[in-house]
Amino acid sequence: MLCRKCVLPENKPDITLNTDGVCNICLGFQKKGTGQCGQVFPESEVIKILNKYKGSSKHDCLVMCSGGKDSTLSLYYMKKRYKMNPLAFTFDHGFENEEALENIRNAVDILGVDWLYYKSDFMKGIFAEMLKSQTKAPLCHACAIWYLGLTLETAKQQATPLIVAGWTKGQFIGEGDSGLEYRAMSRATEDFVKNHLRKIPPYKDFPASIREALKRARRKIKAEIISPHWFLRDDPAEVERILERELHWQSPKSSYPRGSTNCLMNFVSVYLSMKNYGYSHYHIEMSKLIRMGELSRQEALKMLEIDFNEDFISGITGRLNCGDWQ
Repeated sequence: MLCRKCVLPENKPDITLNTDGVCNICLGFQKKGTGQCGQVFPESEVIKILNKYKGSSKHDCLVMCSGGKDSTLSLYYMKKRYKMNPLAFTFDHGFENEEALENIRNAVDILGVDWLYYKSDFMKGIFAEMLKSQTKAPLCHACAIWYLGLTLETAKQQATPLIVAGWTKGQFIGEGDSGLEYRAMSRATEDFVKNHLRKIPPYKDFPASIREALKRARRKIKAEIISPHWFLRDDPAEVERILERELHWQSPKSSYPRGSTNCLMNFVSVYLSMKNYGYSHYHIEMSKLIRMGELSRQEALKMLEIDFNEDFISGITGRLNCGDWQ
């Protein structure tokens, strides 16, 4: 049973539904009465941040570009709206969607920006270990830990002082957020890293959380991280016009959530999260957007419909050579 206001299911003890079918996360949000405008910060704030770094180096910002709508739009905004000189950065762990890469090629060519493409097999071993161990840690959590550290290190190497992401308002975690929705997943990730992954020599120093990865990086890397989507209320029709007409962006044939662009391992991560928890990190993101008035519950339910099966998942995991893990 899902919360009748958002799209989170009951998952005790962290997520509970009251007698009216409303989850504790929504009740806490209503009590605080924050975020109703659907805008985390005013745009004037992002302009102040960008002005601190504009022209400070060859590339005054590094844009994490996956080829999806939000990251491609972030790249467009940095170049066209804010007149920055961005470096597009793409990380590929071997499961990147070819349609997404084509979207990036089109965008960097049309915008005339430099593109740094980084491909590594480092995560393949971690994905295989996660499947074989049958951990409840989401695959996307481990990947996020890896790519955040990689991005910060790349920014340092390129002497780029600002990192720009394509994260939505639903992916912004403020001081007032309880984090209860992520607690079970985060605990599973830390347990897997500390009690399993670190016993394998190549991964003995792998961070157990995003927080740990950031803490390590901050000791030697000074780079600010923002997303323009935290500051703007994007008009869907205008976004579509920019992406499709100006940047020749195309939605991939297979995607989850519907209409998005993510790597192939994303499907596996969602499949396992639904099996282990009854929801994925996208349910958390969209539930927050619903509370902020950025997305309707019906729109979220449609986007979150599962339209892939076990055969499709097996076709992806077969590339890891980890045997029968289900």
